[in-house]
Amino acid sequence: MDIQACIRSSPALLMEGALGERLKREFGLRFHEQIAMAALAYDEQGGAALKTLWTGYAAIARRYGLPFLATTPTRRANRERLAAAGLDERVIFDNVALLRSIQRELNQQMFVGGLMGCKGDAYTGEGALDRQEARAFHGYAAQAFARSGVDFLYAGIMPNVQEAVGMAQAMGDSGLPYIISFTIRSDGRLIDGTSVDRAIQMVDEAAERPPMGFMTNCVHPMIVHQALSQPFNQTERVRLRFMGIQANTSPLSYDQLDKADRLLTSEPEELARWIGKLKQDFHLRIFGGCCGTDESHMKAIARVVSGARPKS
Repeated sequence: MDIQACIRSSPALLMEGALGERLKREFGLRFHEQIAMAALAYDEQGGAALKTLWTGYAAIARRYGLPFLATTPTRRANRERLAAAGLDERVIFDNVALLRSIQRELNQQMFVGGLMGCKGDAYTGEGALDRQEARAFHGYAAQAFARSGVDFLYAGIMPNVQEAVGMAQAMGDSGLPYIISFTIRSDGRLIDGTSVDRAIQMVDEAAERPPMGFMTNCVHPMIVHQALSQPFNQTERVRLRFMGIQANTSPLSYDQLDKADRLLTSEPEELARWIGKLKQDFHLRIFGGCCGTDESHMKAIARVVSGARPKS
């Protein structure tokens, strides 16, 4: 079964939880100045740490009978940053190979995704590309991922709809199925002020090969519930096309989190309760973790979305 058929047929899928924060906090790792976590594929300790985290998340998915999605840690491995580091597309190939090697060791349904990201700041939209620039810029990584043999592409924390349109076009050009994940505020809009409904419409209309669906990440599910509850997002388009979240554990805004001097988190069952509300009220199907999450949060989420009663 390919990923598109799996998403259509599965009531819930589990995506990986946090990587970056845990790699720093639990393993004491530092990231490359230009390509961040993507350089860990060349570090023995870094590769082992990634394997530990992915294997732990995969085990949770297996325990609850959920298909598992994992993406390469390559959000910053774009054409410009690779060139600045004196590197090339081999970084993308090697990160895919690392994740595939872990997949081969697991006895479960798992899909490997190629993670891409905006050129500028994902939380302010500063430095965003227009759609023409974005299609040309992101085409480099999208085509490299296509040659690497990933199952799907994933655009994480996209704050600007014009760059998301160009990203979608570049991803569609690769021939791979893909997901666009927005940076969403509680007022129901992307960072650039575009409503979720309008952003989905713009991407779907402009992309010759539209995405499998849309998500959000690096945001608390309470904020997403507020965003999707806005009257202008109460549309058939949002109901059918918006399908997932990689959740932060803190309900603070992006601006508040960016200024925080410590890790802000919440209890696993409280996070899972809000995830359950999103699933019930808005029929989301893909659930993962982002900042602040660890295996305890992902276990609580898996219990809720798989239909098991969460522990009190």
